[in-house]
Amino acid sequence: MRQKERLKYLKIALVVFGIIFIVGVPAMMVWIWPSGWSWTPAQPEYEQMIMGIYVTLGIFLLRAAKDPLAHASLIWFTIWSSIVHAGIMLVQAIVDETDRVNLLGDIPALFLVAFVLWYLMPGKVKA
Repeated sequence: MRQKERLKYLKIALVVFGIIFIVGVPAMMVWIWPSGWSWTPAQPEYEQMIMGIYVTLGIFLLRAAKDPLAHASLIWFTIWSSIVHAGIMLVQAIVDETDRVNLLGDIPALFLVAFVLWYLMPGKVKA
């Protein structure tokens, strides 16, 4: 994929993931599919903190969509923090059977975010 196309799709992905982080993550955790997106036993204080972090990240991803190259460090943070978060949750889901449903919920979602953004991040830009 050419650099220009990659940048175009990266902008779209940043908007989509930004909206998902702002609206989708809280909705999944609270109303739509809490068992696949929250913790057992319930930890409402921790879940509110995580929702706050992801809503904030979503807002910044929307801002980054206007000029992704100027916000490369934020995008790379999103990629790597998604990999680390999903990786830790993957180990927890393997070890703790009450977390296994997350193997179908937020774990693959976070790996998907990381993969898509990684794939769409342009290589080195020529001056």
